[in-house]
Amino acid sequence: MSLSSILSADAIDSAIKDCQAPDSFCPKKFFQLCGLTKKSPQDVKKVFGILDNDASGFIEEEELKFFLQRFTPGARVLTDKETKAFLCAADDDGDGQIGVDGEWFLIDA
Repeated sequence: MSLSSILSADAIDSAIKDCQAPDSFCPKKFFQLCGLTKKSPQDVKKVFGILDNDASGFIEEEELKFFLQRFTPGARVLTDKETKAFLCAADDDGDGQIGVDGEWFLIDA
């Protein structure tokens, strides 16, 4: 399954273009632009499963660095600052990883 089977390719493209410059990634805006905030809980879990590259049930810091590339191959890698801010905002329990059951796609980072 690919992200474009859940989210529109045009919306993904728009979201990627919005954060091309280093340190311009804003998770809340990205998720709004790609349409994830309007998806059902089931679709959000499917997206999480695609983003969880190692299928551990969590998205860890190393996976977050390549977050944009999961949406579009060839997209840039998140900077360390963006990665840490994203993780900090979305890590509900402070364990250094993002769980599927949190509202990680609604964060205000």
